[in-house]
Amino acid sequence: MKIALIGTHGVGKTTLCFDLAARLKRLDRGVHLVTEVARDCPLPINRDTTLDAQTWILHTQCAREIAGEASGDVVVCDRSVLDNYAYLVHALGRRPELDPWIHRWCETYSGLFKVPLWQKPRFDGTRDTDLAFQSEIDAVIDRLVAEFGVSARRLDRAHPDGWVNEILSSLELPLEPPQRALFEES
Repeated sequence: MKIALIGTHGVGKTTLCFDLAARLKRLDRGVHLVTEVARDCPLPINRDTTLDAQTWILHTQCAREIAGEASGDVVVCDRSVLDNYAYLVHALGRRPELDPWIHRWCETYSGLFKVPLWQKPRFDGTRDTDLAFQSEIDAVIDRLVAEFGVSARRLDRAHPDGWVNEILSSLELPLEPPQRALFEES
């Protein structure tokens, strides 16, 4: 099973990935976490990105997902190829030579979950904090989801504390560890 959290920067995807991975571990699932690839990119990102930078990010994302699938029974991805591609599209426009690959790769996810724009980005040393840029990327992601016909569940903006349960429920996974019942009083 491969799960990806998609969305613009600064909306809490990384925190949610770690929360989800911890919850899955408590459910006795083997978990491999694919952290945000852009943070490791040796080339410019954000508004200064280039085709080379985005190509590096896309290929590295796929490679890490493949490695994760080989090592864990659940892969949790902080981003997907789709929202990484959104940064390329925002900067340089659609790339017809990449579209079929991106579309096909989106089919490899068991679930894509769109983290809504609900908070402004905080400076973390890597990501851009400009609100307009954050909103523009969010709009590009929504447009790509629609244009590729990708199924992405939108998490409820009003209830971020319930997002892990929302994801687990939509994947038909238990909300509590099965062992809990063994220790509850009758």
